[in-house]
Amino acid sequence: MNRRDFLTRSSAAVLAVSLSPNLSPLAAAEPAAAATPVSLTYPFALEPLPYAYNALEPHIDEATMKLHHDKHHLAYITNLNAALKDHPELHTLTVEQLLRKLADLPPTIQTAVRNHGGGHLNHRFFWHIMRAPGVEGAGAEPKGELAAAIVAEWGSVEKMKTAFNDAATKVFGSGWAFIEADVKTKKLSIATKPNQDSELFSADRVGLLACDVWEHAYYLNYQNRRADYLKAWWNVVAWDVVARNYAAAKA
Repeated sequence: MNRRDFLTRSSAAVLAVSLSPNLSPLAAAEPAAAATPVSLTYPFALEPLPYAYNALEPHIDEATMKLHHDKHHLAYITNLNAALKDHPELHTLTVEQLLRKLADLPPTIQTAVRNHGGGHLNHRFFWHIMRAPGVEGAGAEPKGELAAAIVAEWGSVEKMKTAFNDAATKVFGSGWAFIEADVKTKKLSIATKPNQDSELFSADRVGLLACDVWEHAYYLNYQNRRADYLKAWWNVVAWDVVARNYAAAKA
């Protein structure tokens, strides 16, 4: 196994430990790997991207990935750690646990945990549902039970993409778009959230994929053309990971 394969598998395995109430969406996404030094609790740390900064080109450019990962994601982590610094009773909690008990946290840090904890969680997930175009099917089409579930809900994969892009385009200002599965019914749906609010720690839904529609995710290359970014983004979606997320929801 080369270094990049190790980073990809290790970082995905670390992510799997703390996502979702019972079984992470990425729990089946990658084989078990050796532990990494990335902390799942305070102090939170920025893990490396599971691919090179330019791996998603031409759809997402290297400069954007460097800025997005090394500056924006790191800022969320830095600010989350700052909010938690003087609250040692919270230092053993994962970001998912912090967000689930947000209303019980000290009022003075609730907004910071919501914004920066959500930003950390969303981005950790986002990096892992993308891959270089053509690598292990990235940018191709979903298959098997996932494809069947998409067709059952929207009529076709293309209709699903159209509905998702429409919802993501209509997010006012900054935010996220998700496809998620209901844990009980297994029914798929599209959800949008403003700012860094997240759909990734719910007890009754499992996130299958997420797309960042903050301007920092696309502005260097697409300027104000969010619709063009969304259309291009499907070329880097790692459908095998999304399928494993769906399998986790069905387990």
